[in-house]
Amino acid sequence: MVQYDFLDASFGALADPTRRGILECLGRAPATVSELAERFEMTLTGVKKHIQLLEAAGMVVTEKRGRVRYCTLGANVFDREMAWMQGYRRMVEARMDRLGEFLERTEQDT
Repeated sequence: MVQYDFLDASFGALADPTRRGILECLGRAPATVSELAERFEMTLTGVKKHIQLLEAAGMVVTEKRGRVRYCTLGANVFDREMAWMQGYRRMVEARMDRLGEFLERTEQDT
């Protein structure tokens, strides 16, 4: 059986609107945990939990400099997910093509 644990982590991380918002913010510019907490009107602990999930999914990278933790988007964010979705899309399109061919054949027989 093929393992898609990375998809579980990715889609789980994306399931929350706050985490999607954090990714959007970090897409514009790196930010500190404190800046994100202020932006989303959350406690530092709350934001840290969101960041940990995003980090576990490989979407965010954090770096501690002194007493400040900086957050940036991970390298190649969504490359694996996009590759999986494109493969899945090709499979579905191939099935639709076969269905279309079948319907054309059955229509011609009637």
